[in-house]
Amino acid sequence: MQKRTSRLLLLVITLCFLITSCDSKVVFDVYKSVPSKWHKDSVASFNFKAPDAIKNYDLYLQLRNTNDYKFNNLFLIVELNYPNGKVVKDTLEYKMAAPNGKLLGTGFSDLKENKLWYKGFKAPFKFIEEGDYTVNIQHAMRSNGEVNGIVNLEGITDIGFRVEQAQK
Repeated sequence: MQKRTSRLLLLVITLCFLITSCDSKVVFDVYKSVPSKWHKDSVASFNFKAPDAIKNYDLYLQLRNTNDYKFNNLFLIVELNYPNGKVVKDTLEYKMAAPNGKLLGTGFSDLKENKLWYKGFKAPFKFIEEGDYTVNIQHAMRSNGEVNGIVNLEGITDIGFRVEQAQK
């Protein structure tokens, strides 16, 4: 019985390894954990080397959130720093819940994972400069009618950044 259980465990581990290693279009994929609340001045930074400058890429912001996230949208300030000093700063809005209040994203429990487009969805994105790139992400949430932003955003557990080779 123990030998059968060991074989089954080995099969499951091998299968998980194969499934996760088959994502060959991924160039960069890193998550950073958020403490119990995401402070408005807390910036998640991701550093990576430019991949091939000839190919097109899709860039994504990734978020994991729980049912403690109380909003139907999310505003982010995202800054892309090029190796030679160029900086592109965007304020972006993402839908996080359906009209009925159900959180969007994938996942069976109260933890949802969201893969959000950043660059490459309208026009191909190329890394035109060789060297190190940095992406900085911070939230810019406000309550309706409030001038000051939300200091501590609840419900976000992890922030990620992902670069994939485009299929186009």
